[in-house]
Parts: sequence; structure tokens; C-alpha cells
Amino acid sequence: MTSASDSVTAALARFHAVIPAGGVGTRLWPLSRADAPKFLHDLTGSGTTLIRSTYERLVPLAGNNVMVVTGESHHGAVTGQIPELRAGDLVLEPEPKDSAAAIGLAAAILDARDQAAGRTGDTGTIMGSFAADHVIAPVSVFQGAVREAVATAATGKIVTIGIKPTHPSTGFGYIRQGDTYEVAGAPHAHHVVEFVEKPEEAVAQDYVASGDYLWNAGMFVAPVAVILQHLAAAEPELHAGLTEIAAAWGTEHQHQMLTRIWPGLPKTAIDYAVAEPAADAGDVAVIPGYFTWDDVGDFAAIARLNPAAQQEGMTVIGPKARVYSEDASGVVVSDTKRVVALIGVENIVVVDTEDALLVTTTNHAQNVKKAVEALKEKGDSDVL
Repeated sequence: MTSASDSVTAALARFHAVIPAGGVGTRLWPLSRADAPKFLHDLTGSGTTLIRSTYERLVPLAGNNVMVVTGESHHGAVTGQIPELRAGDLVLEPEPKDSAAAIGLAAAILDARDQAAGRTGDTGTIMGSFAADHVIAPVSVFQGAVREAVATAATGKIVTIGIKPTHPSTGFGYIRQGDTYEVAGAPHAHHVVEFVEKPEEAVAQDYVASGDYLWNAGMFVAPVAVILQHLAAAEPELHAGLTEIAAAWGTEHQHQMLTRIWPGLPKTAIDYAVAEPAADAGDVAVIPGYFTWDDVGDFAAIARLNPAAQQEGMTVIGPKARVYSEDASGVVVSDTKRVVALIGVENIVVVDTEDALLVTTTNHAQNVKKAVEALKEKGDSDVL
């Protein structure tokens, strides 16, 4: 009789971690920009960038089987951060196409490798997708949740890791969990009833009070064949293009196929293309995550994540930062040697770079994205 431990070990032997590293992080402008997005920064004072931290969380589970999907312009930066990455496991997008194309291409490449090696069914790859720019602790609790997710995925399910809410956030989507799903090695698994869009405040309060809802952190673990099956049903054009690219991956025609097909692919999120239709079909399970999770969505998050950087009520980030404060609170991020003096201001955010200065408050930190959009419309793309 196979033990729960043996089931997890067998499933992990098929596990391949994928790190989608896309998005500029416009709410963290002017620190995060197109050529230096937030995953390439150390935003927690740990001395390690977000993408490197993500990689180090996954290596104990996946070993060398880690793939990164990112933009062509980040090739040098990503390989500099993760020199261990094998050439065939760095997937470079010619242009951003949203998460369904990025994660779908990774799945298609891994599936093509399975077919070439004769791996099918119970021997096929189980893929886990984990964003490059999230902050998670404790790592051991996260890894325990991933082990349960991999064991659950081995039963043929798409599995998401949902975060136990700490407050009724209106900034996240939610996962409604249903009955317990009996899986060896995954004692916390539940069926997923549905994915829910970002709610209003009163609805979010009801969700948290019920205990049936988890935050959707965009973490998905599933057999690649199952991901592609649902993608083909919901987005046949996207599936066909990704399959054609994957068939040429690792050959002399790889670049030609990618540049010819990629620009014409539909743009959509993995939630819409795979997760939600699969949930409607009863093919999704969830593992509750009892670790702390932050997607570093704005500068208020940076203040939360850097308590050790506080100086007399101010959170100060930057090796060259020179800050004077009196009766002031908030966060200062500085890439210059300019002195920043703050007197009698509360919850202020100051981000000082060589060519752009942002001044706002932690309460308005989510609105930084609007400034980026306005600058883009004005043609000031040199600072974006």
C-alpha cells in the first residue's frame, strides 16, 4: 500500500516550477520601470531581489527543474539574478501578452518535452506557476502547501493555493472553497466552487466572515496536459499558436516561430482562459495557504515589509538615502544622494530617483498607476 509520503515523493519527481516574470509594477513607479520592473528590485531589505527569492523558495522542491518566462529586454538581468538557469528554461517573450500566453507557453514546452520522452498520464510533468514578485514567509509553510498542491495535482486536478484572508480586501479576487477533497498527502485539499472577482467592501466582509473564501494569489499547480486541455477548449486560437511555438522549441526554428506567431496571439489572463472554466467543470482544487503573502502592490506595502528600516517614524529605503524627519511618518525610497527633509507630514510617500520624483501618501499609493498612464499619454515615455 502506497503511503501519503510516497505519493508526495512520486508527484514531486514530476514537478517543474515556472516563474512568470512580467508586468512593470506601475504602482511602484518611478522605482519600478519597463527596463527595471519590481521583480528585479530588493523591496524588503533582505539583500535579495524578489525574483531571486522566488527561485530560492522553489529550488528545494523542483531542483534544477525551474523555468522563467520574461521579456526579451530582461534577458541579461534575469540570468544575472539566476545564473543556475538552463538556457532552455529561459523563455523570452517578444512582447507582453498577459498570463495565459506566458503560462500556456511554458506548459506547451513542457508537454512537448514529455511527448518526446514518451511521458504521458501518470508520468507527465506537473507544472507549478508562481509569480516572480511576491513576498512570502515562512518559506517552510509555503513549501508544505506546494507539496500538498503537487500531490493533489497528481490526481488530474488544476490546483490553486489560496491565501487565508487577514482582512476584507477589495483589491484581490477570491476563491470559494467547497467540500474536502480526499487526497493522500494533501490533508488540507478542498474542491473549488468558483473564482470571484474583486468584491465591494461589504461583500468582502461577508466573504471573510464566512470562512469559505480565500484570496486568489494566482498560484496554479497542474499536469501540463490538463492545463492545455482546458486552454484548447476555452482559447483554441491561443492553444494552437502556443503548441506550434513549442514544437519548434530548442530547434533552429525556435526564434523564427516565436517572432512570427507570438504577436498575433490573443491577450487574456490565465484565470479567464483556464482556471474559471476548469472550476465550472469541477476540475479545480485548492490548498489553503497559512503563510503571509504580499504582492507588493504599492509603496504602502514597502513600508509594511520593511519595519527594520524605520527611522523615527519613517521607513527609509536606499543605500544612499539621506533623510531628516521631524513629526513625520511614511516611507522614503531614494536612489540619489539628495537630502530629503520632512517636517510635520504624516503617511507621506517620497520616491526620489535621478530623473523623476514622486510625492504622495500611503492612502493614495494605489493611484500612482494613474500618473504613469497620464505620463504615457503625454508622451513622457523616457521616464517610464
